[in-house]
Amino acid sequence: MIPLVNNPPGAVNDSSIRIKSYHIERLNKCKLADLDKLHKVVYRKPHPADYFVKKYNTAYTGTEYLGYVAYNENNEPIAYYGVVPCFIRYRDQLILAAQSVDNMTHPKYRFKGLLVQLATLTYDLCAEEGISLIFGFPNQNSLHTYLVKLKWQMTESVDCYVIDAGILPAEKWLKKIPYIKNLYKQYQQRVLKKYLLPRKGIENSVFKDGFAGINRNAHYLNYKTYHETYVIKIGRAVLWIKLRNNLIIGDMDCLSEDFDEVMHQLKRLALMLGLKEIHFHTCHQTRLSTMFSERFEMVPSYYLVFKDLGCHIPLDKIKFTFADVDLF
Repeated sequence: MIPLVNNPPGAVNDSSIRIKSYHIERLNKCKLADLDKLHKVVYRKPHPADYFVKKYNTAYTGTEYLGYVAYNENNEPIAYYGVVPCFIRYRDQLILAAQSVDNMTHPKYRFKGLLVQLATLTYDLCAEEGISLIFGFPNQNSLHTYLVKLKWQMTESVDCYVIDAGILPAEKWLKKIPYIKNLYKQYQQRVLKKYLLPRKGIENSVFKDGFAGINRNAHYLNYKTYHETYVIKIGRAVLWIKLRNNLIIGDMDCLSEDFDEVMHQLKRLALMLGLKEIHFHTCHQTRLSTMFSERFEMVPSYYLVFKDLGCHIPLDKIKFTFADVDLF
């Protein structure tokens, strides 16, 4: 436990209730329930019961539970900052890195510097654990905090492609009806059956383009199962996808000459699944980015930012697709 910290004089939360003191503790397995509790307050969205248990089970990297939780005087969680470790591969080099994830502050305790304090402690912990690089995908609302307050570097904005499948969002509404939800899920599984491959993920496409990226070996793919995803085959192409209101492509292995037919068939699949749109996010300069940008309109998405703790890989050589984001 880190000693009690008094708030700055005059610090008042959004509801004008003064915070007298708080304390900070490192994340551990027993505190994952506190993350779940804080997440429900901040985002008002439930996760499966074992979501954080699986997400923070990164023992395959040699280190885990890299983060800190702040508690008020009633021992209620009020803020969290943490990362999940992984390996980044560049040519024949592997480095231990980490992704910044799940950072949040209780609405009543914002604008008090809690996140910066927790982040600073986490960076020191990462350095002690041998992590040389932290990366993240902030949106417009949090970009200022990363760049100005936490001194990260931005290399690019991630491109997003939204492709209309030509149907009303049937899945989104049918899943809200309890007695239809399970039937609809069974229907989707029947549709997917003829496309499915018995795999948990696919090789990182950025390696073929000469870039560095997350090393998706068997250990990583076993870890990544905290979300339900599928590997499907369309013709000669293999795609790693997720179904959540839309058909989300995490990554794909597709020859340029097959791309148009694959996307035609993917639209057809989305239509059968009752999904309105196909989404894909990717970094610039990759082959997939070129294929998508030549055919579909790009819209700005996340920003790609780095906290360099001693990495020897040029940051502009590190690329990601949506499969690498913790939300996939």
